[in-house]
Amino acid sequence: MVDIKSLRREELINFITEKGEKKYRADQLFSWMHKNLAESMDEMSNIPKSLKELIDKEAEFITLKSVDCQVSAQDGTRKYLFALPDENLIESVCMEYREWNSICISSQAGCNMGCRFCASTLGGCKRSLTASEMLEQIYRVQRDSEKRISNVVIMGSGEPLDNYDNLLRFLDILTDEKGFNMGERHITVSTCGLVPEIKRLAGEKRAITLAVSLHAPNDEVRKQLMPVAEKYPMAELMDAVRYYYDCTGRRITFEYALSKGINDDPSQAEELSKLLKGMNCHVNLIPVNPVKERKIAGSSPSVTAAFKSKLEKNGINVTIRREMGRDIDGACGQLRRKHLEAGLHV
Repeated sequence: MVDIKSLRREELINFITEKGEKKYRADQLFSWMHKNLAESMDEMSNIPKSLKELIDKEAEFITLKSVDCQVSAQDGTRKYLFALPDENLIESVCMEYREWNSICISSQAGCNMGCRFCASTLGGCKRSLTASEMLEQIYRVQRDSEKRISNVVIMGSGEPLDNYDNLLRFLDILTDEKGFNMGERHITVSTCGLVPEIKRLAGEKRAITLAVSLHAPNDEVRKQLMPVAEKYPMAELMDAVRYYYDCTGRRITFEYALSKGINDDPSQAEELSKLLKGMNCHVNLIPVNPVKERKIAGSSPSVTAAFKSKLEKNGINVTIRREMGRDIDGACGQLRRKHLEAGLHV
């Protein structure tokens, strides 16, 4: 069965015309799926019954089922739990700011990367998501909120670059001018540091932002937090990041989750400054959301502020990420884990 929502526009045209239909029918379908965000074929008022029956017989029309939605009483952040067609669960988070709405989506059901501070990796990765399943998170949230999603961050459960081909397909469809038409500069792709895939993505020369989960100033500390550091040492990672910048000209974002007594010492801020000196980059300091299965605690506000100040004095662009959704299982994977542990059914 063909997953028609995962087809690029030209692929959809080929599929439809090969079935004896006119090209404009493919354009109509593409618009209904990716511009009007139709939840079913029944909404497509100008698509003939014969074509709907053909698609029902020979293709899949993927939609996600909303299982749960938590709304923060503190800041209005909404955390969604969606069921995939095979009943695997994934999370998405919608954050409302004064001038825009941003969504953080998942790229896999679970994660195999094993980062010590993250709930997403508990239980491993069940499977990678298709392009349609990634797109659907955006579409369902926008339909639910009735507000345009202006920024997309692929930083939820999973490692996006471990789902490379589906990620590129997702990007192509999301940015298509006849569909959702999101500009690449409004898209951020996160990675824990898969060096070959960073270099491969650099060759695509896209205008997206690359966010690298660094979380340490050296290999010794990084290995304590991130198993991927055993495979790709810091020197290799930094070479790949510089290569990405050389190919794209896009400033790099480094994510740094401050963990109490592990990576938040002033001397480590100094070491991080030296590591990043001369790079066109931005450091995003993240107050760690507590995860009950993990013993890692977040740094205090005063330690976080001191770490930020040290980086700034050394000429590093840095911000402290605004904490959102702490009262609604805000950390990646927490809501999904709660449902799995409770044995709740979709």
